[in-house]
Amino acid sequence: MIEAQHLIRVPGAKSKSVFDAEARYLAPGTQSVALFSQLCIDRGEGAILYDIDGNRYIDLLAGVAVASLGYAHPKYVAGLQRQIARVHVGSFTTEHRAALVKLLAEVAPGDLNRTQLYSSGAEAVEAAVRLAKSRTGHRELIGFWGGFHGKTGGVLPLLGASFKHQLGPLMPGSYLSPYAGCARCAFDKTFPSCEWHCVDFLRKKIDVETTGDVAAIIVEPIQGTAGNVVPPPGYLQQLRRLADELGALLICDEMITGFGRTGKMFAIEHEGVVPDVMTIGKGFGGGFPMSGIIAREEVAFAKPFANPSGSSSSYGGNPLAAAAARITLETILEEGLVEHARRLGAKMLAEMKRWETELPIVSDVRGRGLLLGMDLVKPGTRTLLDKKTTRWIFDTLLARGVIAMIYNPEVRINPPLVIQEDDAMTALATMRDVLGEAAERLVA
Repeated sequence: MIEAQHLIRVPGAKSKSVFDAEARYLAPGTQSVALFSQLCIDRGEGAILYDIDGNRYIDLLAGVAVASLGYAHPKYVAGLQRQIARVHVGSFTTEHRAALVKLLAEVAPGDLNRTQLYSSGAEAVEAAVRLAKSRTGHRELIGFWGGFHGKTGGVLPLLGASFKHQLGPLMPGSYLSPYAGCARCAFDKTFPSCEWHCVDFLRKKIDVETTGDVAAIIVEPIQGTAGNVVPPPGYLQQLRRLADELGALLICDEMITGFGRTGKMFAIEHEGVVPDVMTIGKGFGGGFPMSGIIAREEVAFAKPFANPSGSSSSYGGNPLAAAAARITLETILEEGLVEHARRLGAKMLAEMKRWETELPIVSDVRGRGLLLGMDLVKPGTRTLLDKKTTRWIFDTLLARGVIAMIYNPEVRINPPLVIQEDDAMTALATMRDVLGEAAERLVA
């Protein structure tokens, strides 16, 4: 256990001063991790961040799976510096964008080979929905409890959580059904003896509640915001069959799971499923705001989506964004970061799995690659810990030099893909100590 003299004062005096100055003018509602920590970050290197007080942190957050190459990667820095000195905005063809979309067609699963580029995740999901309606001529959408696809009006109805409360009315035509999160099954069933009860329920829901006009089923191969929840093997194949039965598209939201995060280039590849459309973002740009969709050829040319300016974005795929994404993807391939994520993630998962028997507050450790999760529960129960306790865990871990999304009981661990094994295992050892202290506090 780390002794008190090694604790960091969080926030430090300089961070606190800048945070307070910003707070006088910044509107509320920014990310919880920034509000809770009140850090002013000065710089980063690899998977390590430094605040302006000089404190060092191992980063298990990566900007919520955005900083796939970590911080200050030499190739990324040099490439963006070179591009911004030439041209940085506009929708004209550039060498970087031409090379990028070709590379995406090469690494995408199956016959997905047509890319359109945007600047935010919600923007790309909105585009995927418009594309599905253009292709099928249908108007209704199916999403899932626990799902998260952005906060804009068109996708807010697909958000399967209480975040959308008091933000209605919502756009009609969207329906939600329980996701196959087996540790907390909405039907109190057990897999595989349930015989895909959740899929049968979805079929009945579509039959009874919709008008039979489903344009798309949109699903995260692993639900990120819900706590990096991994569905059982075969679930995505079930949804693929259901979409085909309905004459609907299957849209896989790979914002968080794409580009090596799960130990494969795309999480859908773990299931051998080819969707009709994938949405991509976050780690795609290595930190630059960049998102997109990748679709089958015959789907991408559906009108009105395919009309001139019908699917365009003023910022999407601009020269600087295209350079960032191309450099990021090439670096992921050149440095073997997909395999690194698979190997290191397996080691981290094995370590965390031991906590289920060693720490009474740890339950349902899960994940693939460097997308890991667990539930924090009251000892001897499946009841999630209260947020006062998890906030103490977050603050204590931060004071010991580790940044992680552990302020909610559904914990998410997603470090930069470049994180070194020593740093990753050191961070987990620190986390184990803090979780052990939290458990002792609860049973005392």
